[in-house]
Amino acid sequence: MNLILLGPPGAGKGTQAKIIETRSGANQLSTGDMLRAAVAAGTEVGLKAQEVMNRGELVSDDIVIAIISDAIDAPDCAQGFILDGFPRTVAQADALEGLMAEKHKTLDAVVEIRVDDEKLIKRITGRFTCGNCGEGYHDEFKLPRNEGVCDECGKSDFKRRADDNEETVRKRLAAYHAQTSPLIEFYSAKAKLISVDGMKDIDDVAVEIETKLASM
Repeated sequence: MNLILLGPPGAGKGTQAKIIETRSGANQLSTGDMLRAAVAAGTEVGLKAQEVMNRGELVSDDIVIAIISDAIDAPDCAQGFILDGFPRTVAQADALEGLMAEKHKTLDAVVEIRVDDEKLIKRITGRFTCGNCGEGYHDEFKLPRNEGVCDECGKSDFKRRADDNEETVRKRLAAYHAQTSPLIEFYSAKAKLISVDGMKDIDDVAVEIETKLASM
């Protein structure tokens, strides 16, 4: 099964990708993780990416596509892949289609995780993690059982991401709507798109995705 997950930052794409990965055997491919791995491994495309980043520039679509190409040829994608974070634009979607055609592979579905912007902002700005073990918490939805103490490891070193503030989140959402939302129409026209309610509980979202994929 080859899938794309669409949705704004904080919509739960990574969480749902992991659930689908466990159930289907398809491999989650996060473009950010793949890029860092290629750079660390010193591959040909990783070295090209490192040169670009050293100049303070954004990595080109061609480089990202080359990294994805290497990744989907790897043995761990034999059962398929789940792209999380790519494509972000219609131009990238076109490039991905060309790559898939070259490899005689097909895209089975694109899952759009729909969220309410204001509720999403509240979800993102309230989250924090244990700096020791990484356990996640939230100011409203999941506080430690004992104030200031991690439920998992008992430490008291909590952290918040610097970009998890309202101003930054609103900018990221605006960028998503401007650049990525056209992909919804792009994939809908190809009868590849399914949409799910990302504001539900994690398990309920997973069930909705599984049900709709099964009916395609």
